[in-house]
Amino acid sequence: MSLCHARPDIATGAIVAIRANSGAFMSRTRRERVRSSLLGKDDGSIVCTRRVRLGLWFEGTNPVAYMESMMAEAGYRGFDELRRDFVLPETRLICCTQPDPVEQLDVFKSDPRDVLEQALWLGLCTGQMFDASRPVLWTDTSLRRKLDLFEPGGYYA
Repeated sequence: MSLCHARPDIATGAIVAIRANSGAFMSRTRRERVRSSLLGKDDGSIVCTRRVRLGLWFEGTNPVAYMESMMAEAGYRGFDELRRDFVLPETRLICCTQPDPVEQLDVFKSDPRDVLEQALWLGLCTGQMFDASRPVLWTDTSLRRKLDLFEPGGYYA
């Protein structure tokens, strides 16, 4: 593609067009249309399938202490045992933080197994990404996140 810039001629003061080759052959012009892409098919919008919505409601309780006691009461001695008991996706997922209010699982009224599973997933998330290969990290912030997880299959496929 040829780029055109204008500048004044030093000797005459007249405006002179300057053409610069931007990497393509000089015969190409702006009138050419791009017919293919290195990024794959251009068949419309990007597909991001929602995987799961996460959010726990602790109602003023310390989330880390509560989840550690719940894990011990359920008979788990650590995160490795917790991981073995639940099915986790093998691929990374994109996390999108949800504003208040969203559906949240009440940790006091819900099945402890459901609460532990969501807490495990939240412990494997950052604010932007879920990765099952990272260590489980329970913090006040991670356990209070409200997230939607998406599979990024349509981005580069």
